[in-house]
Amino acid sequence: SRKTYATDQIIEYDRTLEIEIANGFTHTEVAKKLGISPVTLTRWKKEYGGLRVDQAKKLKDLEKENQIKKLLANAELDKSMLKEALEGNY
Repeated sequence: SRKTYATDQIIEYDRTLEIEIANGFTHTEVAKKLGISPVTLTRWKKEYGGLRVDQAKKLKDLEKENQIKKLLANAELDKSMLKEALEGNY
């Protein structure tokens, strides 16, 4: 089953990864120790690397806002196309 992680937990895992690698562990060993796939840990590192918790939460909020704006833009486009089709201007 798929598990969802909170942003602050992801950042904590990212910090743990950095510390453990500095202590000589491999990326795969750290992932196994945390109970996470190495691929997931790598993806999190790319996305959240170096961010503080407040910065990461702001990033997630902005991503959600952008997604909502895209949905709204698509809905407006659909509405405009339907309106033109009804008027016979296609």
